[in-house]
Amino acid sequence: MKINLRDFSQSFWSGPDPVLAEAGVAGELLVAKVRLSLATLLLLIPVINSLFFPVERKEGLVGISLASGTFFLSVVVYLLISRSYNPSWLGFVSSAFDVTLISSALALFLLVNQPHTAVNSKVVFEGYFLAIGSTSLRYDKRICITAGLLAFAEYLAIVYFAASHWDLNSASYAPYPYGLFSWSAQISRLIMMLTASALSLALVSRSQKLLELATGDHLTGLFNRGYVDDRLAIELSRASRYGKSLAVAVIDADRFKSLNDTYGHSAGDVVLKRIAELLRNSFRQSDTAGRYGGEEFVLILPEMDIETARKKVESLRELVANTPIAMGSRGQTVQVTISAGVASFPQDGEDAAELLAAADERMFEAKREGRNRVVAGQEAVLAF
Repeated sequence: MKINLRDFSQSFWSGPDPVLAEAGVAGELLVAKVRLSLATLLLLIPVINSLFFPVERKEGLVGISLASGTFFLSVVVYLLISRSYNPSWLGFVSSAFDVTLISSALALFLLVNQPHTAVNSKVVFEGYFLAIGSTSLRYDKRICITAGLLAFAEYLAIVYFAASHWDLNSASYAPYPYGLFSWSAQISRLIMMLTASALSLALVSRSQKLLELATGDHLTGLFNRGYVDDRLAIELSRASRYGKSLAVAVIDADRFKSLNDTYGHSAGDVVLKRIAELLRNSFRQSDTAGRYGGEEFVLILPEMDIETARKKVESLRELVANTPIAMGSRGQTVQVTISAGVASFPQDGEDAAELLAAADERMFEAKREGRNRVVAGQEAVLAF
């Protein structure tokens, strides 16, 4: 079996499904709450130590500065997310912040001349696994990969710096409370880090696969009605929030009952699968094509005005009308056509029910006008 390297790499470096992305927003908020709680504790520890216990001045200042910076950034990120500010890059930044926070804590031990603690810590190092594991809550494979590689690179840099600037196995460090330095042990740690990243990636990939199984139409491979409804709600919310356009098209196969009566229901299934294939190949990855029931399909076209949407659906109509569909091994073919109605947000409605009703009514108008046409607004695009 020939493996397409480009498709293989894209399967790992692809954005999340919008429905999973919405779940990722909730995950991001949960991570932000946990991060803020931990940052508060981290800030209290050096403050209490400085006030009530004798601490070397430089070490105390470094600890308070690091904890204060962490607390401030944690508050900022939490406030942004809790106020529904969640741009696509925020998950990358917050994950990088979590990983770098652990690395900064280890680097702090280097600054205070405790290199063994930096490379052999049994407590701080485990924080990497929390940071990497939490990336799975964002449901974005790219974040899992980025955070894992960043943690690997930062920790490797810390270990290399410590091994290069200190004789870690010198007798002067005896009795080695954190153990002797060993590159084999450090390589094992790095492998464990990559393994944790791979597990997070596997969890996200599995979630994506389960979503596809739960939301796919078994006959056509398009999304089912439940997913289309959820996706439309998400896209409407996004369009409203950012002032973007959004178009919806309702598409219906013409004279489908007659086709079933003439050729049988198995032939009808072949036609539906072929129309679905043409749908899938005619629109952008960001568009959503779903089977809404029977021979009816729905298209969701984000950031597309009604005129552009009309032209795209009209191109699909022409393609379907000019595509002969084989009806089995005997070489018999049929020609089918579609009728479609297009509506846009906010002109034709501000919620899903209004938009779908407008598009559906225009689809029926196309049927009344003779079928094999697209109606957008009040005008029909005739097929000659």
